[in-house]
Amino acid sequence: MAYKDLREWIAALDRAGELTRITQPISPYLEMSEIADRAAKLKDAKRGAGGPALLFENVAGHPGARVLMNQFGSERRMKLALNVDSLDQIASRIRTLLHPPTPTSFLSKLKLLPTLAEVGSFFPRVLDRSAAACKEVILKGEDVDLSKLPVLTTWPQDGGPFITLPCVITRAPDDAHGDPGKRNVGMYRMQVYDRNSTGMHWQRQKNAAEQLRDRLRASASDQAAAVDLMAATAGGTASAPASTQLNQQTITRILGDRMEVAVAIGTDPATTFSAIVPAPPEIEEYLIAGFLRQKPVELVRGETVSLEVPAHAEYILEGFVSLAELKTEGPFGDHTGFYTMQDDYPVFHVTCITHRRKPIYAATVVGKPPMEDAWMGKAVERIFLPLMQLTLPEIVDVNLPAAGVFHNLMIVSIRKSYAGHARKVMSGIWAMGQAMFTKCIIVVDEDCDVQDLNEVTLRTANNIDPERDIQFTLGPVDTLDHASRLPNFGSKMGIDATRKWAAEGFTRQWPPMIAMSPEVKRKVDQLWPKLNIK
Repeated sequence: MAYKDLREWIAALDRAGELTRITQPISPYLEMSEIADRAAKLKDAKRGAGGPALLFENVAGHPGARVLMNQFGSERRMKLALNVDSLDQIASRIRTLLHPPTPTSFLSKLKLLPTLAEVGSFFPRVLDRSAAACKEVILKGEDVDLSKLPVLTTWPQDGGPFITLPCVITRAPDDAHGDPGKRNVGMYRMQVYDRNSTGMHWQRQKNAAEQLRDRLRASASDQAAAVDLMAATAGGTASAPASTQLNQQTITRILGDRMEVAVAIGTDPATTFSAIVPAPPEIEEYLIAGFLRQKPVELVRGETVSLEVPAHAEYILEGFVSLAELKTEGPFGDHTGFYTMQDDYPVFHVTCITHRRKPIYAATVVGKPPMEDAWMGKAVERIFLPLMQLTLPEIVDVNLPAAGVFHNLMIVSIRKSYAGHARKVMSGIWAMGQAMFTKCIIVVDEDCDVQDLNEVTLRTANNIDPERDIQFTLGPVDTLDHASRLPNFGSKMGIDATRKWAAEGFTRQWPPMIAMSPEVKRKVDQLWPKLNIK
């Protein structure tokens, strides 16, 4: 059953014994981060990896405030958040949608109707504002004050407090026919600058940054001017090529142009999770959330923006980004385990804050893995495997190890069918949406369990001739990659750890792997309880 809002989710965590309430006074400046970091790294025999969710009920400096952290910080809670017994259940549902059985009769066609009707029921539903809990308190003008929110400073060298678990809502420009553009819900950290403005960490390859560039294209006087503006804005670097001298009229027009933005903090877990998924650009995250919840997301129109926002969120921030305004953001202790250093990013100006009575602020802390985001990343890996297989059907399984921080290492097993097959798969992954950021790809044969890192290490170390089996290529890299030669651009490595064929120039005999005979294994299985070996 879908959780209506964050409060139903917290109640479910409590019932499941997955919530710890902290009543001692704890500061949002570093202290909450340290507690959440320690909790995320806990292990015990009963709970396994990942400590409990944390509800801070006594926030120093913010009387009456409550802060939820580590809500997704274990495999158990990820499954509870999405109401499944296994994350692979969602992958199975996706496969059914992608590959429905071919109807061979009128009756079989009728049997497909419930599935089509189910998909139609996932589209978001817009409520009247009187039914929206997020409108219980409405603050505008001088009443807008971000310092009243218990925003965390998570690491000592951070540039300030950061909103770390926001659902940032934007919309693409209207199309040529005047139809509304696609809505986007993404998760981008937001450094709080003052009472009514924040940074907006739109890495240049993200969907929201592309929507900003679409508006720049529409605002610039000519295509060459748009190219210069896009190089200078939307995050990553403030330096622009000097190929075009913008006239003052163009600059004035662009500085006055704005892009509406809304931010939801504290939504139901499926909606929050949908903001991080690498969805195809054509699919709205609200629809993904509906699919995960098996129930549509309820929305309401903003007070000062035309965007629709989650109706039952704890907080909604409304405002705008000026198209040509940048400000220094950072440093920020990131999920790579290193600080992301200062750079220039767009500025979000807050015009209105709406919230529920006695709102609950949702936050996360990122840093050296394993942390809460590692479990969110593992859920993305399992759920979206069918989408990768739609493009690359030879893929058997994928592993994104937590220490590889999502974009640094991907291990892939394939059904190898021809010479060079592993390299074809590497190229396909690098051409696939957010997977383009993957710094290292290891490809192994289908009989290798990619979730077993010992087995992967054994195969990789034994199966490669480094000069022959390692390839390098240049391309876009994640903005957070501090080792790349240039911001957002660097090299990637692919390792072909599959068995080598004669068609690939390998003329020696490839040895079989050691394995005990099945008959002996069955006999010892029967004997084992009697042997008293512990």
